[in-house]
Amino acid sequence: MKKFFTFIFAMVVSFIPGIIGVIFTPHGDSNVWYNALEKSVLTPQGWVFGVAWTILYFLLGIALYLVIVKEKTRINKSHAYWLFFGQMLLNTLWSYVFFGAHMAALALLVLVMLIVVSIYMERAFRPISQTAAYLVWPYIIWMCFATYLNASIMFLN
Repeated sequence: MKKFFTFIFAMVVSFIPGIIGVIFTPHGDSNVWYNALEKSVLTPQGWVFGVAWTILYFLLGIALYLVIVKEKTRINKSHAYWLFFGQMLLNTLWSYVFFGAHMAALALLVLVMLIVVSIYMERAFRPISQTAAYLVWPYIIWMCFATYLNASIMFLN
């Protein structure tokens, strides 16, 4: 039963940036600023972001769970936890800076920092759980794509 509650905890924690970020994210035609921006031809439809983020937060939740429940390790997990929470904070900050404050250049900087912290997080997860480390890579790849989209908006507008 303890592992079940640990799994639920990891899932809830991993979805926090998405829950907070939805406050700033445009929905349909409700965000005039975002809809008026010139975007890359590779910008997906709005629903794709929701599906992608749900999958990515789920994978991060599993990764966090695997790190938490790994008992036989000589590695201190606190560094991995700090990096996990650091990337969550940067993820949440990006939503506010981009959608809330409309500062695409600063948001791009936040994304670059997010990628760096996420790579360090993956490296911290690896000695604890190889599977957890592998589950972080789709997130890093998506962040690279998000960086491209953010940069496109910055340069096209």
